[in-house]
Amino acid sequence: MTAPSSTPELRELLLGRIKDVQDYPKPGVVFKDITPLLADPKAFAALTEALVELAVRYGATKIVGLEARGFILAAPVAVQAGIGFIPVRKAGKLPGATLAQSYELEYGTAEIEVHAEDLSDGDRVMVIDDVLATGGTAEASLELIRRAGAEVAGVAVLMELSFLPGREKLAPALGDAPLDALIVV
Repeated sequence: MTAPSSTPELRELLLGRIKDVQDYPKPGVVFKDITPLLADPKAFAALTEALVELAVRYGATKIVGLEARGFILAAPVAVQAGIGFIPVRKAGKLPGATLAQSYELEYGTAEIEVHAEDLSDGDRVMVIDDVLATGGTAEASLELIRRAGAEVAGVAVLMELSFLPGREKLAPALGDAPLDALIVV
């Protein structure tokens, strides 16, 4: 599903600012570099506004940003929407009491954490990240949100890599919550 706020003009603006980097981080991989998009104030503002529209539409009361590029996208959305921003970090990066969730990687496992007190009953949380690839990190974040007692309002990403199984993997964890990708490649 592509967000209604993702017009052909917005898609063209955003996609035109994303650079393909061949063989990074390893041979055979085409990395989608969003730093040129972030450096363009018009494109970054348009991206932020599209994500704010989704947060408002879904009644989000908190925004979760996934480490690391999700932080860059989610924080201005939270500010513009007038709601709280919650970072979901790699394990061991947050001080104090945390909730942790493991997830599968291609070779092994990883773990993410959130401060236990930052989410609670009654919160409607929208997850924001830059790319939906295999869906593992997003799926783990949904589990963390629900374990904290909050409700998932939706997941929004700048770009979905349709040749990877992220959407299918994430579908059971989403339940009725929407998944929006502003660009699908």
